[in-house]
Amino acid sequence: MGRNANVSLHEKYDEEGNLQAEKCPVCGSILAEHDNRKTCGKCGYTQR
Repeated sequence: MGRNANVSLHEKYDEEGNLQAEKCPVCGSILAEHDNRKTCGKCGYTQR
């Protein structure tokens, strides 16, 4: 995790260990959720 991370990765998983967050269709990393969009910090993909 980065030095400015506000959400830890364990909050993105449920009790069974399934990922609840959406993955980036380009590179496969977890998308960050903002007010009006979802973005990937790794490749720059943006979903509105």
